[in-house]
Amino acid sequence: MLNRSGPKPLYLQLEEILRKQIREGELQYHQAIPSENELSKIYDLSRMTVRGVITRLVNEGLLYRVPGKGTFVAEPKIMTGPLSQKGIREQLEDMGYETGTTVLDMRIEKADLPVADELGLSVGAPVYKLERLRYANGEPLGLDLSYIPVSLCSDLFEKELDSEPLCDILEKNYDIVAKHGVETLESCKAAAREIKHLKIAKGAPLLLLKYTMFSQNGTPFEYSKVVFRGDRIKLKFSFSR
Repeated sequence: MLNRSGPKPLYLQLEEILRKQIREGELQYHQAIPSENELSKIYDLSRMTVRGVITRLVNEGLLYRVPGKGTFVAEPKIMTGPLSQKGIREQLEDMGYETGTTVLDMRIEKADLPVADELGLSVGAPVYKLERLRYANGEPLGLDLSYIPVSLCSDLFEKELDSEPLCDILEKNYDIVAKHGVETLESCKAAAREIKHLKIAKGAPLLLLKYTMFSQNGTPFEYSKVVFRGDRIKLKFSFSR
């Protein structure tokens, strides 16, 4: 219960109680927490105070609201690092997740201006277009759209693209070794294709990561755009001087 004679504000005490219940598993992931009215009665606090505490925990990502149903405990986001350093599949498997990949589209097409610029090609040069859906523990996590110059790997689509990491295929079969990459990150909202494949609501927040990979001789060999579910992924970047 709350210590009303102590120096710590009551709202912080309630916040700590809820955090502890989540941390120790008293409140399970996707379980509804008591309503604002119930918490107000249990802890003898105003609804405004309770609502403020819940809002802070929602904004932090520990809780989420479902209109008409209540407030629930959120599953922790998956923390990943830059994809130019290690592919998403490798990172997830290192963390103990069971991964899966479904190839949604694979074709050869002519590079438009943005793709050509990223890959150092002439507009209209043939590129592989490869779209894959990524899973973690059976849950759809992200859509990965990659472009690779046909001139670098003439029979790429004959490889096991749904069961083997692309970087491994390129290194093993074509002696293309990733040496460095350039990444950009921005937010966006789910459109029809993301809604369908990621099983999310219209307008749900997404993280859009774009990166270009360069080989051991400085040649750009892959340009990718990956959209991750904003409710399930957190990207971590670090640097040293």
